[in-house]
Amino acid sequence: MESLYAITTGVLTACGLYLTLRGRTFPVVVGLTLLSYAVNLFLFSMGGLTTDGATIVNGGGEYADPLPQALVLTAIVIGFAMTAFVVILAMRARSEAGNDHVDGRSHDDEERS
Repeated sequence: MESLYAITTGVLTACGLYLTLRGRTFPVVVGLTLLSYAVNLFLFSMGGLTTDGATIVNGGGEYADPLPQALVLTAIVIGFAMTAFVVILAMRARSEAGNDHVDGRSHDDEERS
């Protein structure tokens, strides 16, 4: 189970980095979102992966660590707010620049120079 979890986290990270390095704003936003999902999976895995872990009641036995769960829940809320902000920022940049390239220049500008 740990290997599948690690492979999934790695694939999300690789796809997120690839999309973040694209030249348009929408793939950058999707890439940042995928990176935040990968970080959430990584934080969650730091608590240890248990399949039958109980909540902490009497302090005995194997239990699920609640701290990574709280960190991931907080990261989800912050990631949603960050994604909403970046989408609004991208929409504003597109309306002001007239295109959706992250550097603000279109391919026509590159051909002229």
